[in-house]
Amino acid sequence: MPGTVPQNRFEDFFTEDIYQLLKNHLYNYKVRKQAVEKALENESISMVLEVGSGMSPMITGDPRVVYSDLSLTALSRLKNTLGSGSFVVADSTRLPFKPRVFSHVICSEVLEHIEDDTAAIRAMSSVLKPDGRVIITIPHGKCFFSIDDRFVNHFRRYDLADIQAKLKEGGFTPIVVRKVLGPLEKISMVFVIGCYLLVHRTGKALPGSGSIRPGKVRSFNNLITTVFKKANEGFAVLARADASIMPRRLSMVLLMKCALRKGTEQ
Repeated sequence: MPGTVPQNRFEDFFTEDIYQLLKNHLYNYKVRKQAVEKALENESISMVLEVGSGMSPMITGDPRVVYSDLSLTALSRLKNTLGSGSFVVADSTRLPFKPRVFSHVICSEVLEHIEDDTAAIRAMSSVLKPDGRVIITIPHGKCFFSIDDRFVNHFRRYDLADIQAKLKEGGFTPIVVRKVLGPLEKISMVFVIGCYLLVHRTGKALPGSGSIRPGKVRSFNNLITTVFKKANEGFAVLARADASIMPRRLSMVLLMKCALRKGTEQ
């Protein structure tokens, strides 16, 4: 049904400790987070709405942020982790906020999960102050749609002209377009998802796994987390370099900072 959000694919992951353990160390999350933080530099911030934050928001440690997501599970875990900010379960196409209350709206890797993405863009436009900014990141390149997109229930990838037209229709004018991740992202994510599926299935099938003592599980998790974190810190450097040297047509993720179009501020 138009205007509705389909079942959240990530709801399957939000209840799994291994997902929460590793997700915030993943290189592409770190690179996107840094790109969004850079886009907010020198901005006059009052209140920020992060749409579709899940358990891995772009902005952390700021009490002025309102985190919204369709998943109560994700927001509950996020609240326990952050402790600051406000948390609202909300449909991204029907945001339950008064008009013109936020100076900034952040929407990172969310629109591609929403069937009626134009409705979500209009909803963000309605809650933004006249001089505010929306910052989005999107998976770029329709021709790159593949197994990793299907795995997380992407409805689409975006060509730049298409997302610019949708933003214009929703009341926005793009003022900044930046490359965030290059073709290395596509190669690595296909590999990571394959590994996730293998570990997930193998872990459930391990004989006698239920008898492993909690202390050993914690030690194993700590080791895995340390190795994963260090590997992704190094890979993030490569990913940033890859994005910087590759032409925009080969970018896998783009960041756009947008202002309200004149005539939509009222």
